[in-house]
Amino acid sequence: MFVLDERQDPAPVAVTAAAAPGPRRVLPRLARTAVPYLYLAPALILLVVWTYRPLIQAVELSTYSWNMLPTAPMKPVGTGNYERLLELPAFRGSLWRTFTLIAGLLPFTVVLPVLIALAGRRVHGRARTVYQALVFAPFLVAPVAAAAVWRWLLHPGSGFVDQVLGSDRNWVYEEGTAQGVIVVITAWQLIGFAVLVVWAGLASITGDYDEAARVDGASAGQIRRWITLPLLSPTLLFLVLTTILLSPTLSFPIIDSMTQGGPAQATTNIYYLLWDYAFHSFDAGLSAAAGVLLFLGFGVIASVLVWISEKVAIHDD
Repeated sequence: MFVLDERQDPAPVAVTAAAAPGPRRVLPRLARTAVPYLYLAPALILLVVWTYRPLIQAVELSTYSWNMLPTAPMKPVGTGNYERLLELPAFRGSLWRTFTLIAGLLPFTVVLPVLIALAGRRVHGRARTVYQALVFAPFLVAPVAAAAVWRWLLHPGSGFVDQVLGSDRNWVYEEGTAQGVIVVITAWQLIGFAVLVVWAGLASITGDYDEAARVDGASAGQIRRWITLPLLSPTLLFLVLTTILLSPTLSFPIIDSMTQGGPAQATTNIYYLLWDYAFHSFDAGLSAAAGVLLFLGFGVIASVLVWISEKVAIHDD
C-alpha cells in the first residue's frame, strides 16, 4: 500500500504544475488587457488635466477669500462664500433669469426645428441642399460678430427693426426688452444646430412604419403624431438637455458684447454673474462658489434628463 501511495501522489502535483500559468503566459494576458487603456490614455489624461483637476481646484478655491492678486494671501473661510452667495439678491435674480432664458429658448430649439425639419422633407434635389445650408448658416457665425450685426439692426430709430415696425425703441438697453433680445439672438444661432440634430433623428427612423400605417389607412398627420414624433422623442430629449446645459454658455459672448449684463442686471444670468464676480469684483472665492453650485445644479438636471432618455429609448425598443 505504501508503494501504491507513492506512485499516485505525483500525479496531482504534475497536473497542478501544468495548470499553473507561467510567467510567459501571464505577460501576454496583461499586454492584451492594457492595450485598450493605452488607446484611452491620451483622452483620459486630457480629461483629468482640463476637466477634473480644474473642478477640484474650483471646489478648493470656493473655501477661500482671495482677490486674485498673486501677492495677496488666500484666507480660508470654509463655507462662508456659499452662505454669502445664497444671501445675495443678485444671485437669486440670476437664477430666475437663467430659467427664463432656457424657457424662452426651448420653443426655438425643440418645437421650431421639428417643424422646419418636417417641412424640409418636401424639398428635393439641389434646393434641399440650399435649404439646409441656409438653415445651418447662423450657427457658423461667431457670436461676437452676430452681436455686432444685431446691434446695428436694433439701433434705436435708424435700425432696420425700428424702420420696419415704425418705432423708436431702444431694444437692447430697455429693461423690458433686453432679455428678449438675448433670447432671440441666441435662438437664431442655435436653431441651425437643432434642425441638423432633428434631421439626423428623422434619418434614423425607417420608412417601414410609414408604409405600414398607410396600408392601414392612416393619414399623414396621424403618421406624424403617432409614429414619427414618438420615435423622435430621444432626439427631442437630447435637444432639451443641450439647451439647458449650453444656453447660459452660448449666450455669454452675446451678453458681454451687447448689454454687459444690463440694463439693471436684466440680462445677467448665473454664468455671467460668476464671471462678473471674478473679473469685475475680483472675488475669486465667491465666483468659484457660484461655479460649483452651477455645476451641481446642471449636473442634477442632466442626470434626470439622461435617465428619462434611457427610459424612453428602452420603451421604444
